[in-house]
Parts: sequence; C-alpha cells; structure tokens
Amino acid sequence: MSTLSEVPEESPGHGPLTPNARSPYFHHSVTGSATTFKAATSTTSLASAASSSRTPSGRRTPSSLARSAAARSASGDTLNGGVSGMTTPKTQRSRSPATVKDRDRDRDRDDRSQSRQDREGNERDAAAGLRAHTVTLVDNVAWLFGGCDERTCWRDLFCFNTGRSETMQWTHPQVRGKIPKPCRAHSATLVDRKIFVVGGGEGLDYYNDVYVLDTVTREWHHPLSSDTPEAERTCPFPPPRRAHTSVFYKNKLWIFGGGNGTHALNDVWALDLSGGLDRLRWEEVHTHGKKPSERGYHTANLIGSVMVVVGGSDGKQCFSDIWCLNLDTLLWSLVKLGEHHRRLSHTATQVGSYLFIFGGHDGANYMQDLLLFNLVSLQYESRQIAGKPPIPRGYHAACLADSRVFIFGGFNGVEVFDDVHILDLAGAAYLPQVTSFLIDVE
Repeated sequence: MSTLSEVPEESPGHGPLTPNARSPYFHHSVTGSATTFKAATSTTSLASAASSSRTPSGRRTPSSLARSAAARSASGDTLNGGVSGMTTPKTQRSRSPATVKDRDRDRDRDDRSQSRQDREGNERDAAAGLRAHTVTLVDNVAWLFGGCDERTCWRDLFCFNTGRSETMQWTHPQVRGKIPKPCRAHSATLVDRKIFVVGGGEGLDYYNDVYVLDTVTREWHHPLSSDTPEAERTCPFPPPRRAHTSVFYKNKLWIFGGGNGTHALNDVWALDLSGGLDRLRWEEVHTHGKKPSERGYHTANLIGSVMVVVGGSDGKQCFSDIWCLNLDTLLWSLVKLGEHHRRLSHTATQVGSYLFIFGGHDGANYMQDLLLFNLVSLQYESRQIAGKPPIPRGYHAACLADSRVFIFGGFNGVEVFDDVHILDLAGAAYLPQVTSFLIDVE
C-alpha cells in the first residue's frame, strides 16, 4: 500500500535535500537580480528595514536577496519584467509547554486576538516564515492562513496588500467567531467573498472540518465539525486528510486526494453549498475511466468545467503526470505529454491560457524553475525569465494579482522562508493571446 509520510516536507523523496539552482527547463541563463522591497508599516504590520533570514538554529543572517535592482532583459521569448523579493523579520518566541486545559480553552475561545497566538500563547508576526499555508486573493488583498514554521503549526490570519511597492504591507485583521485549529496543508477556496477552509492537520492529527471565513464581516464559522458524533451528522463526511486540493464549480467544492497519515488518497468528494452554511452536504463522487494514482501535495486548477491535476506524491515517488477531470461528465483523462517534470509541493497559477508552475520538489531536489504549461496545446513551453529567481523551495503559496505572480514563503529542507517574491508579467507579449478556450484532452 502506498504511504504518504507524516512529514513529507522533510523527506519527500530519495536522495539529499540539497537545493538545485539549475532549472531543467531553461535554455538560456537568467538575467537581472532580485529587488528587496520594504513593506509599508502600520500599527498592525511588521516590515523590515533590512533583509534578514534565519539559520536552522534561529540566528539571523544577512539575506542573499538583499540586492539592488538591475536592468531586466527582454526578448521575444522573455517575460518582460522580472522577479522581485521582499523579506520581513522574525521574532523569538518562548517554548513553554502547554497543558491539556490550555489546549481545550484555546480551541473554544472566541477571542479576537487568539488567532495571533499558538496553543502556548506565543505571539506571531505576519513576517515569520511559513510552509504548507494557504493564500487566497480577495480583490487586491491576499489572505494568508495557517501553515507551520520551524517548530509548530499556527492558526494565524494575515492580509497582504498586493498594491504597487509603495503600498505593500502586512496587516493582522481582527476576527471573531469559531477560529480554526492550528493546521497546515489544508485547502482554502474563495466563494462569494467567503474563504472555505477544508481539512488539514497538525502533528498526528488529521482533520475533515469545514471552516468558513466571511471576509466582509471578518467572522469565522464552523458549519461542519469532526467532533460531531456520526449519529448526529446529516451526511457522511470524507475521511480526514491534508495535502489535498479543492476547486469551486457549480455551487460545489470538489476535493481530490491528499493523505490521511497512513496512506495517500485518490478519492473525489463534493461539498454542496446550495443550501447555505446551515445546510452544507458532503457527497462522495464516483468518477469514470482510469483515474490518477493516490497522491497528495499535487495542484488542481479549475479551467472551465475541467479540473487539471498536476504532479504530487504518494510518499514513495514523485509524479510528473497531468490529469483532467471533467466535472460535468466525471470522466478522468490522462494528458499525453511530450516532456515530463516531476513535481510535488509546487504551485500552479493560471495566467490566461497557461499554468505557471513554480518550484516544488522533483524527488531529489527542491526547485526554483518556472514551468509554463499551455492549456490549449496541453504541452510545456520554454520561456526565459528575467531577474533572479527565488531560492529553491516547496510548500509555498502563490496568487495572481494585477499581472503579477506573488510567491509567499516556503521551505527548502533546511529553512522556512519569510519572503515574498513577485514575477511581473505586465510586459509579456503572450498575455492577450487567449482569454477564452476549452480543454480538449482527446
């Protein structure tokens, strides 16, 4: 039986975890260098006056990203613009042990500041490093939730303004309601200005809870709880999991894969949202055709009516395959690729008719390359990227805002990152090519 290891971030494949700075996908050298921004400060944000990073022991060292901007090259096969980076400082935290009483009280407390603390009551900064967190874009604000650092998982919620460099800032919104447990490797999906958080876990715990954050009222709801006795549940729940994916289509959240601590999964579940938060209902989806093998730490993007699944891992091997599930016919199809790139813990961001696949792990090394997957031809394409790419990493988060791809945090097997990188696509000639298209796997 395939197994998804408990902490695949530390050992996702065979071989050493030495970062590999060489991209197997580039045909030309990368030009330019990174720019380190200073985030705008406010009473609820932290920003760096100088770049810093942390060694595994927690000692701060000068960041390799703290370099001045350089001219960015451009050509017919180059994305005009470049890669920029921003780092923010971390703070030391106490390590006093938590009691069972403290944990129970922490889980149930409706405290506006509680999401800023771990179970030990330690304060956390928006700038501190994270991995296996989520970022959800609402208008021009990226909402970051959960994840873990070098020692624990968090239940934090922070906002990052993706405006131009002079307005970029972290803020800590004041929230109320039933705040989720600390977790990592959950999914977070935007539906009508509400963020639906499904599953995730901490340590040996795996969840199948559903939490919902209303970004307008800034209130957390907990419509489906794993603590509800089975006899009182109005529908069957999916098995607890993390490292799964979620997309929204036709009033349903579609969940695929992940791991439950003993083995990887390849099942599909749909959460029906049509009845409102008081009437959420799970249903297991029975698909047709040959389906992907069990996996977690893959990506899934909704393209029209098709869910496109890229890569992942079952804990033993790292996959390079790409699958499409038609959510109308429920038929799985395997994409016939001309070239293969194994990836897990990467991000896949839709930009027009492309998926921008960044970083992740290839089974031997953490990566820093950017793969462009054409959603019309269903093949990879090569493009030169101007600027200095981020340090190799996986378990980061990404979003597209105003023709820029933002990369938040991540992990390289040694260090948890606290930086923000930007790939500026404003001058890229291919952007207006295709805005409406259908995926044809046959």
